[in-house]
Amino acid sequence: MKKINLLKIVLLLCSYAVFSQNNDKIKEYTSLSEALREPEKVLRLNLSNQNINLSNENWSKFINLEYLSLKNDHLKEIPSAISNIKSLKTIDLSNNDFTNLPEGFSNLTNLEEIYLNEEKNMNLPKTLSILSKLPKLKSLHLENDNLSVLPNELLKFKNLESLYLNNNKFKEIPKLEALDHLKYLDLKDNNINPELQDMKNLNFGFKINF
Repeated sequence: MKKINLLKIVLLLCSYAVFSQNNDKIKEYTSLSEALREPEKVLRLNLSNQNINLSNENWSKFINLEYLSLKNDHLKEIPSAISNIKSLKTIDLSNNDFTNLPEGFSNLTNLEEIYLNEEKNMNLPKTLSILSKLPKLKSLHLENDNLSVLPNELLKFKNLESLYLNNNKFKEIPKLEALDHLKYLDLKDNNINPELQDMKNLNFGFKINF
């Protein structure tokens, strides 16, 4: 009898563990219409690779949204109302057709990471000027943006820890001493002299990936 009761307890604990694990998985919404039915429940919204019109949406409904992807959506403008998502921590705007970010993006005070990869039309100085006002931004992705130099606006960033410059046209390591919080710089697949790559073990104050 004791063995049977012990077995029941073990099975009960296993069932609880599986249930808890399933509950811990955060649902990622991929349909805007579905997300808008219960916007307060949406933490992750992935609208990448979709041909959608976002200009008239009330983004302020997403009071708990932390991750938003608009990657590969061919957007000529980023909706200014996105700046009303105060909970947003990560946004992916890669591979679109916009020139400027909305000025209101400086209101995304909880934003920690932004992807701006494959943005050949983007006004980078103006974009960086807006993003430099974000107090919690730690990770900036500027991969495959046809860059050979960085504008001075980047040096205004106060808390940037990771900078991704992969697949650009840099011929030397950018001077980033002013970014005193920087921990990681990715320069893989650029045109940097192999002799400079041999310097990767020197103390730059941050880790460099070639």
